[in-house]
Amino acid sequence: MIIQSKKVWIAGQFVPAQIEIEDDKIKDIYDYGTKPVDTDYDDNRIVPGFIDIHCHGAYSFDTNDAQPEGLLNWVKNITAEGVTGLFPTTITQSKEVLTEALENIVDVVEKGYEGAEILGIHFEGPYLSMEYKGAQPPEHIKKPNVEEFKEYQKAAKGMIKIMTMACENDEDFKLTKYASQNGVMISMGHSASTYEEAVMAVAHGARSMTHVFNGMTPFHHRNPGLVGAAMRFRDVYGEVICDGNHSNLNSVNNLFMAKGRDHTIMITDALMAKGCPIGSHHMFGGHEIEIYPDGSAHLIEGNKSLAGSTLHVNKGLKLLVEDALVPFDYALNSCTLNPARALHIEDRKGQLVVGHDADIVVLDKEYDVIQTYARGVACK
Repeated sequence: MIIQSKKVWIAGQFVPAQIEIEDDKIKDIYDYGTKPVDTDYDDNRIVPGFIDIHCHGAYSFDTNDAQPEGLLNWVKNITAEGVTGLFPTTITQSKEVLTEALENIVDVVEKGYEGAEILGIHFEGPYLSMEYKGAQPPEHIKKPNVEEFKEYQKAAKGMIKIMTMACENDEDFKLTKYASQNGVMISMGHSASTYEEAVMAVAHGARSMTHVFNGMTPFHHRNPGLVGAAMRFRDVYGEVICDGNHSNLNSVNNLFMAKGRDHTIMITDALMAKGCPIGSHHMFGGHEIEIYPDGSAHLIEGNKSLAGSTLHVNKGLKLLVEDALVPFDYALNSCTLNPARALHIEDRKGQLVVGHDADIVVLDKEYDVIQTYARGVACK
């Protein structure tokens, strides 16, 4: 199969080109008009498939539910917004619930599925800060524990690739060191870390920060906190929820401009409520949440904390470029190449390159998805 467009994203720019797809790979790339094509997308933009490294669920399914049917439905339908790879994300819960969630993901992967590729698991909690827990259930938050984490990773058969934790609570950085030296990207989040503690966390293996601005110590010009660290640590990745609700878009612009085009990662932090009606109620980590008219999710009880989003990645890309005024290459990298590099899968994901997986998205001028190819399969 050969597709073409006058705007194909190669080498950080749009060029007229053809892409030949064979099985699940990009077999070759030609100059525009070289060969007969199966589909000509004209002026519509062809970009790499989107990768969401922090997403809890959609369509009434939450990762912690441990229901194979819900996970299968999620990965099959999420391609409609251009997502071709994702990391199902847990929320703090009991050891039994988390173990079942991990085993469910492994079971689905081993039996086979359609749609976006499950690239690993993002283990968010339970090793978090009570002060910055956000919507994470406080009754299950605990201190980092290497032996316990080993049990979780065994249940996951090594699929935990990202772990959000409050590194300042990690005695002698034992878990930070162990996980980072065994194939897990440690991301500082839901953390009361000082700037100085963040420096030491990076020194012991942390390489990322979870949903920057949210669930962390704020910036002050005399006390930069974890937000200040996110701005200052140029070579540390920083997730950011690009829905315009979790952070003012001017703040998002500040983060992108401070970190540059290579170390910001757009995430949705999407919940099971994604794809569900406004005003609907759902359970998240054992606590009830409600979906507001702006698409944000909030706890029903207490201070009604933000509990996640219902963001679509293609709409996040539009917000970044059109409203936050982030340069297009910065914005696109944040949901393609940057997450691939952060998780060491850039040898097959994140770029339109011969030999890479045929993960491809076709966008119109309004950023709506015309077609998604997930590992070569047209699946929108």
